[in-house]
Amino acid sequence: MVIDMNYWGKVIKNVIVLALSVLGVFLGFKLAVFYMPFLIAFIISLLLEPCIRFIMKKLKLRRKTSSIIVFMVAIIIIVGLLVWLGITLVSEASNLLTSLNEYIEKGSVLVQDIISKIDFERWQIPDNIMNTIQSSAMEFLGTLSEWAKNALTGAINFLTSVPTIGVYAVITLLSLYFMCVDKVYMIDQLEHHLPEIWVKKMGVHLKELVKTLGGYLKAEVTLVFISFLICLVGLYILHFTGFSIAYPLLMALIIAFVDLLPIFGAGTFMIPWAIISACTGDFSLAIAILVLWAVISIVRQFLEPRIVSGNIGIHPIFTLIAMYTGFKFIGVLGMFLGPIILIILKNIFSTFIDKGVFKSIFER
Repeated sequence: MVIDMNYWGKVIKNVIVLALSVLGVFLGFKLAVFYMPFLIAFIISLLLEPCIRFIMKKLKLRRKTSSIIVFMVAIIIIVGLLVWLGITLVSEASNLLTSLNEYIEKGSVLVQDIISKIDFERWQIPDNIMNTIQSSAMEFLGTLSEWAKNALTGAINFLTSVPTIGVYAVITLLSLYFMCVDKVYMIDQLEHHLPEIWVKKMGVHLKELVKTLGGYLKAEVTLVFISFLICLVGLYILHFTGFSIAYPLLMALIIAFVDLLPIFGAGTFMIPWAIISACTGDFSLAIAILVLWAVISIVRQFLEPRIVSGNIGIHPIFTLIAMYTGFKFIGVLGMFLGPIILIILKNIFSTFIDKGVFKSIFER
């Protein structure tokens, strides 16, 4: 039997390239988490870049002067918002943590009341199954309570850890300043130290990645931000008009996070909230939440075709698999990062995918 060394050499090369690319993406995300202040500064600098160019063009100012003006305005807005968000979130999270046992007790009473209204004898359900259902419901509430306590405690500890946040904030602000002011110098240095062929290949891939991933994230963040503002304003209006909404900012952030997840939407949180409110007898709140959800959905459906320029080309089942995989590896945050990694891998291996992954590796 003659072994075709050229064929197997090609196969091994493709497998190594595939493995190294996946490893590179994994290490890239690890480094992104490690250098999070610089990543945040880089993202903000990209958002501020159009403003800097606008001032340079309209006021005929140098880049450094324009960057400093935009930087100062941005800092005033960002710091003001962060101070308000931090104080309000600590207050609401602390109050919710104090009242959590009371809410869990109400939930237990509600579950027991629903179970007691079910005619198990009519459906011929044995007592042991009924007891299992009840104990499972109680166990679920206990797990939910424990998770909520850990999440709220972690959030409060992080928001009140002044030295840690101070270090992160200072590094982020300094990085943002240098990225805005010295962007041209940094790009020149990068091109000077890297081989020309690397710069060309990186430029092509980054261009495509910014077009697909950047466009997708920009569109989604814009839509979620609009949904968050509508939800926040709506919940505060309900709060000030006498509805029993004790934590409007916290609820708006939770709804925005759920809305940010691919496939999911604001209704994933708001519909169960309305149902629970109706079950506890607060029908007016249930209707108000459903109306607010309808407003968010209508606005999103109206804006989405105008903001999202195109489909990312990934079937929802693969997006769901990516979310589940991210959740198993990282936790809740992985549900958001999973689809992003999937988009990056799709962009890197576009040639393989267009031809067929296994065909590209093993076909002669």
